[in-house]
Amino acid sequence: MKIGYQVYSARADAERDLKGTLKAVKEMGYDGVELAGLYGHSAQEFRDALDEAGLTAISAHVPLKEICQDMFKTISDYKLIGCKFIAVPYTDAECRPGGPKFAKTIADMTKFGRLCREAGMQLLYHNHDFEFERISGMYGLDFIYAAIDADTLKTEIDTCWVKYAGEDPATYIKSYCGRAPIVHLKDFVGQKGESNPYALIGMKDDAVRDANTFEFRPVGYGCQNFVDIVDAAKQAGAEWVIVEQDDSTARTPLEDAKLSIGYLKSIGL
Repeated sequence: MKIGYQVYSARADAERDLKGTLKAVKEMGYDGVELAGLYGHSAQEFRDALDEAGLTAISAHVPLKEICQDMFKTISDYKLIGCKFIAVPYTDAECRPGGPKFAKTIADMTKFGRLCREAGMQLLYHNHDFEFERISGMYGLDFIYAAIDADTLKTEIDTCWVKYAGEDPATYIKSYCGRAPIVHLKDFVGQKGESNPYALIGMKDDAVRDANTFEFRPVGYGCQNFVDIVDAAKQAGAEWVIVEQDDSTARTPLEDAKLSIGYLKSIGL
């Protein structure tokens, strides 16, 4: 099981100096990266920067709206970059389980997932906490995975949001054994309801952030039990664990990235 890094975590650095950022990530010991946008570069330019840094392109977060604008181009671009996986990173409120456009969301993901398979790629769905509302007696996230067959859609379980929603990440990962090729490792402090975590990452609402409550942290520096989480990921058959930190406060994103991989190496990864 290899360790990857979500470039979104250092998005300002990548926007300013993509090649330098990727080289820094490689020097820390990361094996690959997950993308969330191309930061003004073409697919070929991004591929060249990855090759120069010696990093594997693991996967890409691509919003469903963008995917649906041109499914074939999405596949073509990210296959050129070298990604094996494409992940739907979130859905708008109206497209989420129970929303008026949820049925269309399921249909769109099913269609795109099948196209990915035909191209030798795999579609994933990346959760937040808002899929942990119940629909038809089960969590919305489980409903999504039940509605689309496992060959067409696999999981990308974000352990921060599972914990934040009140579930145990290790237990939840193991419930998707054989369907969990990538697991997101993300740490934090705080509890649900204390403040608005999405205000930190540009998804603002009317809630007021209390700087003394919710805060993203480097892996191993918050409330998560990563010994159990990593063991669960191994049991589930994960190929990659990916470090993601939506926001850095006390240090720069790359300083936090170094702390995260240092911790993971210290527990045997």
